[in-house]
Amino acid sequence: QLQFVESGGALVQPGGSLRLSCEVSGGALDIFSIAWFRQAPGKEREGVSCISSTGKTINYADSVKGRFTISRDSPTNTVYLQLNNLKPEDAAVYVCAAGWKSYPEICALGLNKRWYDSWGQGTQVTVSS
Repeated sequence: QLQFVESGGALVQPGGSLRLSCEVSGGALDIFSIAWFRQAPGKEREGVSCISSTGKTINYADSVKGRFTISRDSPTNTVYLQLNNLKPEDAAVYVCAAGWKSYPEICALGLNKRWYDSWGQGTQVTVSS
């Protein structure tokens, strides 16, 4: 069973940066796509970015392209999300998730939450002056 420990969320001013971490246990990164989702109060959970099991496929939501960068470190089984030029609308709980084990490259299909079946608890990002 996969487990996730997300960290790095904080209060930042607009224009600021954060790096979120998702440490995965119970499975190696090279057998799953890993994604970051976010959920703000009263809003649907939305996909932010994903990276495939091989690391060759990466996807971003249009709203974060050019500002956020996903990466991974296989030796530590950790996936990172670098958030730059943060905006108030980026404020949310950021959650990492693993895609279907039977489809390691599911990130290539996009960021539909139905394709991810193991979820972490999340880390809070607040953007405010």
